[in-house]
Amino acid sequence: MLIDQALPLLGGLSPAQFMRRHWHKKPLLIRQAVPGVVPPVTRSQAFELAAREEVESRLIVHQPQPTARGKMAWKLRHGPIARTALPPLKTPGWTLLVQGLDLHVPAAHELLSRFRFVPEARLDDLMISYATEGGGVGPHLDSYDVFLLQVQGRRRWRIGPVADRTLVDGVPLKILANFEPQQEWVLEPGDMLYLPPMWGHDGVAEGGECMTCSIGFRAPSRGEMARELLQRLADIAADGADDEDPRQTRLYRDPTQPATNEPGRVPPALADFAAQAVREWLADPQALAMAVGENLSEPKRSVWFEPGQALAAGVAIELDARSKMLYDDQHVFINGESFRAGGRDARLMRRLADDRHLGAADVARLSAEAVGLLSEWAQAGWVRVAS
Repeated sequence: MLIDQALPLLGGLSPAQFMRRHWHKKPLLIRQAVPGVVPPVTRSQAFELAAREEVESRLIVHQPQPTARGKMAWKLRHGPIARTALPPLKTPGWTLLVQGLDLHVPAAHELLSRFRFVPEARLDDLMISYATEGGGVGPHLDSYDVFLLQVQGRRRWRIGPVADRTLVDGVPLKILANFEPQQEWVLEPGDMLYLPPMWGHDGVAEGGECMTCSIGFRAPSRGEMARELLQRLADIAADGADDEDPRQTRLYRDPTQPATNEPGRVPPALADFAAQAVREWLADPQALAMAVGENLSEPKRSVWFEPGQALAAGVAIELDARSKMLYDDQHVFINGESFRAGGRDARLMRRLADDRHLGAADVARLSAEAVGLLSEWAQAGWVRVAS
């Protein structure tokens, strides 16, 4: 992708211009971002996916009549959801959400790949929303950037910054109680709306059933990232337990420890020893880089791979749609694992991560060790022979 080339997808902006002007800053409405768009799945296919155990799905039903407390009723059900459990198609006000569509449907994966001007580490997944007339999930906030692409029917969007984040009590969804939209549009098939994090938005199907694709981007919290990195650093430390690394073998010593009449108190020197042990691993740039890359390339818990076969000679390869491959200056990362890489092997592996495929001529240029690694990945189902 040429990041300085104007794209209809971004309303005539180049990826570089879009990222500079709008990303994480302000919304953008794009008419006919994808002219002639075809939904990546039919209604029936979306229903079939929602019924599968390995697919994340949710059913949201909005009862338009006020309850005894004067509030609109909302019901939420998590999948798998059998077709017989869905309301009738002519019943208004219900929505079916199917998450991670790109992991199961090639057309959805191709659609998601159009947004790879954003780093892969941030790209999350494509969710499809099927809604009957009046269906929606209520006014809400997302903590991540999102592109909302209309692929069938029409949806009315109301958006605005949110000063009051009070939520409606007693409902299973995080619905804003006092949402005051400032802008409103009806999106037709091919139209797209970009929203930065924490912009209030409310989308409602209008004129019949509709389908909307949501292209979302991962935004981990500091707490989440800290927990993951500390766990991975612990794993890295454990993997090196047999090494001569003094961080592994240095024992706590306290030759000046006096007798105590408070045996239950943690000795300050021992607490300092423990804190220093953690600081030493956090200060190791290579260990930290490995932990970061492994964490960011880790697939979701619901992702699973079908075992494949070792690679034959002379073939081109491509990453499986479910694989997440990243790199830094010294490592390549794939599906939560890290590998040291340098020289030609590193350059070619980075090309595989960027392009998600590698031609037969480039595969042949890899070292025997790198080809062996690719073959292991193929047997794990992470890469496959290019179609």
